[in-house]
Amino acid sequence: MKNKIKILLLFISITISVQAQQDPQFTHYMYNMSVINPAYTTGNFGVVNTGILHRSQWVGLTGAPKTSSLFLHSALTNKVEIGLSVLNDNLGDVVKQNNIFGDFAYKLDLEKNGQLSFGLKAGVTFYDVDFNGFALESGDISTDPNFTNSVHKSYLNMGAGVYYNTDNYYIGLSIPNMLPSKHLEENNGQYQGKENSHIFLTGGYVYELNDLFKIKPAFMAKYVKGAPVSLDLTANVLYDDKFEFGIGYRLEDAFSAMFNIRATPEFRIGYAYDHNVSNLGPFNSGSHEIIVLYDLDVLSLMKKGFDKSPRFF
Repeated sequence: MKNKIKILLLFISITISVQAQQDPQFTHYMYNMSVINPAYTTGNFGVVNTGILHRSQWVGLTGAPKTSSLFLHSALTNKVEIGLSVLNDNLGDVVKQNNIFGDFAYKLDLEKNGQLSFGLKAGVTFYDVDFNGFALESGDISTDPNFTNSVHKSYLNMGAGVYYNTDNYYIGLSIPNMLPSKHLEENNGQYQGKENSHIFLTGGYVYELNDLFKIKPAFMAKYVKGAPVSLDLTANVLYDDKFEFGIGYRLEDAFSAMFNIRATPEFRIGYAYDHNVSNLGPFNSGSHEIIVLYDLDVLSLMKKGFDKSPRFF
């Protein structure tokens, strides 16, 4: 019991005390782009693209993060697309963070040279640290004032991004949280907990081997001041535009295996497993991630469009 409490305290102290913390990570980042980059566009006029993702990280480790995201995205015109993204990050039911953001993207049609879009994201973050009912065994650890006062705050934030894509590849650069947020204030007025801006660089490519097989390499690099760069590399194989499976590697952190099935033209479901190879590896049984995507054809005009332009990214 004491070891579990110490592990949970370690995670909490990292969350509220470290100046540069990493945003939640996703193995299915290529299908969760709206949360990362407000400039992400699909061009599916009349269709509301929806997605739900849930990630249980470091299963078996007390206090391990659980992250869920929801997004809605739709093209209003040939140039304007809007969206809504909701992100919940839960750390041991003690530290909870909820982000609700609206997205706006303006797209330029470069004709044969692809499409270039610029996006803005704005919303609010609700940050809660609740120590009610959080009891330590006598003599286990000295009293720390940082673990006695609960925190309940909200912060306005905004983000920006740019996204370029063709039928075969995409690349994007974004900062989804441009305004640093201050979480915990010490007695001397210095902020001990602060979340800095994160920079995301993403890219992907679809290489057609033949009529049935396509190879889809992709990457995501994430940087925040004071922390090492996080780099995800994935390579997926798409069969008959329906079945997709692949492997991935997160630099000095984990190996991944993933697959998804396009059950209908509108519906796709996928799963990913991460095997941790960092120093946390011996203390957990891996991370699990489930994603569900559904394209709601509001105007009932896009049935043929799914066959012509399947959703690769």
